[in-house]
Amino acid sequence: MKKVVITGMGIVCPVGSGLQYAWANLLQGKSGIRKITEFDTDDLASKIAGLPIRGTEPGDFNPDAVIEPKEQRKMDKSIIYGLTAAHEALQDAGLLEYDGDKNRVGVSVGSGVGGLSTIADTYKDILESGTTRFVSPFFVPKSIVNMTAGYISIKYGFGGPNISLATACATGTHSVIEGANFIQRGDADIMICGGTEAAACKLGMIGFSALRALSTRNDDPEHASRPWDKDRDGFVMGEGAGILVLEEYEHAKARGAKIYAEVAGFGMSADAHHITAPAPNGEGGKRAMQLALQSANLKPSDVDYINAHGTSTGLGDVGELIAVKDLFKGSDVCMSSTKSMTGHLLGAAGAIEAIFCALAIRDNIIPPTMNLENPIEEVGDFNLVPNQAQKRSVDVALSNSFGFGGTNATLILKRVK
Repeated sequence: MKKVVITGMGIVCPVGSGLQYAWANLLQGKSGIRKITEFDTDDLASKIAGLPIRGTEPGDFNPDAVIEPKEQRKMDKSIIYGLTAAHEALQDAGLLEYDGDKNRVGVSVGSGVGGLSTIADTYKDILESGTTRFVSPFFVPKSIVNMTAGYISIKYGFGGPNISLATACATGTHSVIEGANFIQRGDADIMICGGTEAAACKLGMIGFSALRALSTRNDDPEHASRPWDKDRDGFVMGEGAGILVLEEYEHAKARGAKIYAEVAGFGMSADAHHITAPAPNGEGGKRAMQLALQSANLKPSDVDYINAHGTSTGLGDVGELIAVKDLFKGSDVCMSSTKSMTGHLLGAAGAIEAIFCALAIRDNIIPPTMNLENPIEEVGDFNLVPNQAQKRSVDVALSNSFGFGGTNATLILKRVK
């Protein structure tokens, strides 16, 4: 079977936009969660989110260098995030001016929600104006899930497989898995993969608040996302994008590409249990992890680091922890949740967290779980990397993503030696 490796990465993230800035802030435990100022939150239960800061300073989200401002007006924010992250990933991989066969380069980039703010704002305009005459001809292209992948393909001339998945909070991980599958089957040499999300608009906040899923620690946003802590009260919405360049190993070697890690294995499962609650004891997620280990031909003891789904919710935190402790019993694995700093980026989360796993392998360091001050009883002596990054050898990293509808995805990355 063809070996698949990561040769480029790009990120737009609440803790920083651009790999070096996001990673440095993450390791320092800096939070990207803040009070929402982009719209009125007076009638919202949750008034906080993890949002990229738009500006021109290093580490700010600045799409103007990638997309003309007049073109941005034709795009939903989720598309702008995705295109900006894709540009960095392609630059990082040395593929901005690719002179190979572009019909062998594909795109697998999805979104859990898509252009939610575009849909909400357009309907609000219709109600307030009393007419449909002024609906933008770009309304549909701005709002549908597959347009980020479409724009990437069009902008860079990539004529290979072009696909967009929407599997809720597992979207980013599933998109990377599907990209790896295309390469392993021989359908592409290179796949641009990941997820993007911009659902922290008023309608999105209302919807998740109605589920009673969001933290209402509005006066202390930096400490609101607290996975495995007894004082957690829900997850924090986040926005951004993570894009990875996957490449067939021999193809990457032939062009002298930098290699971060190998996509060594992956697993998928369904809870078949409930539309929002995980299966008891995280049984569905456990099966996804078992399948990923089997796919990678690895034992639980081979895994050094797990980037947890870890959203800071009551049932989810406990179920995943129980499953991990059972499956990795007796091993020296550690696990952290970077959502404690970024919030939960829904369909973009898995891709961003795969990037963090690749960087952990590169630098032999584990990002912390912040705000873990009063651990739940189930933690025991398990190493959840509380409040401070830990230096340790990382040859194999595993990333979990679990979504509404009971969909589970696990990705394993491995150092290329």
